[in-house]
Amino acid sequence: MDKKSFACHVCGKSFSQKCNLYVHSQTHITEKPFSCDMCGKAFSRKSILKDHIRIHSNEKPFSCDVCSKGFCQKSDLTRHYRTHTNEKPYSCDLCDKKFSWKRDLTRHYSVHTDEKPYSCEVCNKKFSRKYGLSIHFRIHTNEKPYSCDVCNKAFSQKNFLDAHFRTHTKEKPYSCDVCSKEFSHKSSLNTHFRTHINKKPYSCDVCNKGFSQKGSLNTHFRIHLNEKPYSCDVCSKTFSQKSSLNTHFRLHLNEKPYSCDVCSKTFSQKGNLNTHYKTHTN
Repeated sequence: MDKKSFACHVCGKSFSQKCNLYVHSQTHITEKPFSCDMCGKAFSRKSILKDHIRIHSNEKPFSCDVCSKGFCQKSDLTRHYRTHTNEKPYSCDLCDKKFSWKRDLTRHYSVHTDEKPYSCEVCNKKFSRKYGLSIHFRIHTNEKPYSCDVCNKAFSQKNFLDAHFRTHTKEKPYSCDVCSKEFSHKSSLNTHFRTHINKKPYSCDVCNKGFSQKGSLNTHFRIHLNEKPYSCDVCSKTFSQKSSLNTHFRLHLNEKPYSCDVCSKTFSQKGNLNTHYKTHTN
């Protein structure tokens, strides 16, 4: 059997894997004659444009029977409903991993292929899908077409807006399989999960100390640079971490949020409370 069994029906180019063909086929989808009058975004079909316009009008005619959440498009409601049923109809033909959303399967395919035909004309970063390039390009244009209905904060991607909106609704759809702690963002769950497996993928080049989060590594590195970007408005003392500044500021406010369960003595810092606890155990 010919190893290159998947052929593009447009240009005839052959691929050994179906996922490579799928990524390649996106290069031929270029004609988008229907554009939005409000944001200029273009679409290949008028029906898709009609659905898109609801984002600007905030019209949400489709609601979930389970949680009553509203959606602009019926397809979004269908995808959302799978969060309740845990249905995953899209599976990878290479590794059998399953997904609730087709777009997640499409993104996953890039794991199996190195083909990245779309490159940014500003920074030359390459992408496997045209959509990924379009999203990336907003970094250079500072375009933020998605805004929060509650606080008007704007975002470059809809998934960023969705994640942000949970700060208002207090929705936490992601839960830890080990301790059941819930999170608003999947990335926060992934970071938290490393505490259970003691995974610390980020290490300091100077002292080799490991961290579970890249942000924690960046903060730690300021110790070696003696960089202290946070200063106290009262006494001008500087700190390498914002949390250290916040803890210090309680000294000026005489704020003591940490109290002992045994004797009710209060402290401005959690570390001082932990030290105090030892007086009860001795």
